[in-house]
Amino acid sequence: MDIQAYLRRIDYQGSLEPNIQTLNALHEAHLLSVPFENLDIHLGREIRLDERSLWTKVIEERRGGFCYELNGLFASLLRALGFQVDLLSAGVGHSSGGFGPEFDHLTLLVHLEEDWLADVGFGDSFRLPLRMQPALMQPQTWGSYRLVQEDEYWVLERQYDDWKPEYRFTLQPHILSDFSAMCHYQQTSPQSHFTQNRVCSLARNDGRITLSNQRLITTVHGERQEQILASQEEYSAALAIYFGVHLKA
Repeated sequence: MDIQAYLRRIDYQGSLEPNIQTLNALHEAHLLSVPFENLDIHLGREIRLDERSLWTKVIEERRGGFCYELNGLFASLLRALGFQVDLLSAGVGHSSGGFGPEFDHLTLLVHLEEDWLADVGFGDSFRLPLRMQPALMQPQTWGSYRLVQEDEYWVLERQYDDWKPEYRFTLQPHILSDFSAMCHYQQTSPQSHFTQNRVCSLARNDGRITLSNQRLITTVHGERQEQILASQEEYSAALAIYFGVHLKA
């Protein structure tokens, strides 16, 4: 782990002490620098869950990724800095009710004086880690969250008009290779939403910018604007300008 190279990738120059202040700062810096994206899936490129492959893609090639890649690599950085981190398996909430299967999503549990939920791989989600305290409403600039216990599960909920589940997880620790089968499914199955649409999305200090297929969606302080990109040239230019992504042929 070349810590300094990783910190340059996320434009971070702050404290490296393994405490909640550092975790907060690293978490937000990551979300503001590394996009959530599934572009390799639509280019027919296999996503492999080993640290060398993740490092090459995200740090050296300055790409993004989805949960297995981003949280897997972020966990490695945190551990190198002295944090104690567990990889947790989560099932993503369905709009029709219920949750996805085990290993549907990879999220992180960070052990400090208290335990904290960290996640830099869920797209538009919490900017700062969440305290692992049941039913505590945790407001942030871009949304309010809470964690609810249901038997052996913890359920992450976000407040809209009412509270809606984002995903649920247990506290059973895993290793990165445990997620390989579902990672393969997510990038190959016609039923996976990752195979159905191209997406690249990045948090910004004033909101978020997302490229969804040919739609460029910009949200600034809650105001949403959309632009249709008419050509592959415009699409590639938008990836480079807004996300720093340059796809190799």
